[in-house]
Amino acid sequence: MPCSSFGKHWKLIPDVRKAKVVSFEFSIARRLFGHRDDMRRISRPAVTIAKWGVSVGLAVMILSVCIILGFKGEIRRKVIGFGGHVQVINYRTLFSAESQPIMMDSLLMHRLSHVQGIAHVQRFCTKTGMLKTEDAFKGIVLRGVAEEYDTTFLSSHLIAGHLPRFSSSHSSDEIVVSHLIARQLGLKVGQRVYAYFFSETVKARRYLVAGIYETHLKEFDKSLVFTDLYATRKLAGWEDDQCSGAELFVSDFEQLNKTADDVRALVNQKQDAYGASYSVHSIVELYPGIFSWLDLLDTNVYVILVLMIGLSIFTMTAGLLIIILERTNFIAVMKSLGATNGQLRRIFLSFAALLVGQGMFWGNVLGIGLAFVQQQWGLFSLDPATYYVDAVPIQFSWPLILLLNIATLALTVLVLIIPSFFVSRIHPARVMRFE
Repeated sequence: MPCSSFGKHWKLIPDVRKAKVVSFEFSIARRLFGHRDDMRRISRPAVTIAKWGVSVGLAVMILSVCIILGFKGEIRRKVIGFGGHVQVINYRTLFSAESQPIMMDSLLMHRLSHVQGIAHVQRFCTKTGMLKTEDAFKGIVLRGVAEEYDTTFLSSHLIAGHLPRFSSSHSSDEIVVSHLIARQLGLKVGQRVYAYFFSETVKARRYLVAGIYETHLKEFDKSLVFTDLYATRKLAGWEDDQCSGAELFVSDFEQLNKTADDVRALVNQKQDAYGASYSVHSIVELYPGIFSWLDLLDTNVYVILVLMIGLSIFTMTAGLLIIILERTNFIAVMKSLGATNGQLRRIFLSFAALLVGQGMFWGNVLGIGLAFVQQQWGLFSLDPATYYVDAVPIQFSWPLILLLNIATLALTVLVLIIPSFFVSRIHPARVMRFE
């Protein structure tokens, strides 16, 4: 082999005294990675493509996970905001068009609130009816809530007006309607509207529109109207300790099934003082269609993850083969100096790991950066009629992002073991004959 070729690669071999801290293979790989001679090399664009293949793949994976988590979280929060995590209701309500009364006195409320995992308990009472204006009418479900009602959810989606002071002891004659109902009936804040309720007789009430909310979740926005528990209970003709049931909020959604089972053990199938039987249901059981649909979104994430990891592996494999082919002289020199095939494989695998690491760095910057910008400013909007949200939702999960990084690095380097065996097919004698 010509001396010029030998000297060209000799400077890549580290001083053994300086290589004591790190491995021999990694030290050489690091010098190869930082070597910038001859910028016209064919490997330079291959290295760039491989690096950005990893970057784009990881960025897309991070964005996909953050968007799906955000979308699922946003829809789940809206459904839970309307019905709690667990509901305790009358068993007959499951088979009736109208909700049936169940006793929910202060003692039972206290016992429910002390079930492990329960963070909050609130009563509710529903009554079907109709809102009517001079030009239109609309079927509704009047939902009465009491003073213990957590207004955080409703306040966050209030777009006009204010929330009434909900009570179980007196009526304010104020209601909060959805933007969908207000648009269909032409209602505005401060306007009065008649409501009619049908049972054995027709009952008419005149309400003041105190506020307008909007969640974009049509299944609820199309019918739910909020008012105080007292007025709804009187419309239904129930006793003071009766209502449609109680909504229970858990402190940890991952423990929902266990907490629901604990509530069942306390009250399920037991009878109240009026002979009605308690029935306990989680929000997932009450709305299986919505939660099944959300679970299907995970399939989309898995497909994206497989495709993007495949992209990273493909670009890195092609890049590593090109690098090995272009470094045949270097491999021949190392073998002539006594380097084994195993050492050379580890050198190029270390080189690939450094390249993947650099690509992952920029992938994290790109993915997390775009996700943060979207979370803060909502630059990318959506049609709420189709997606139930008006902007692409983002939710960060740092453990999942860390897992994506580890999996990308591990799988990519692991698969590159196969092309690294190509170095064993390079013989110094053949290379010198070619030179």
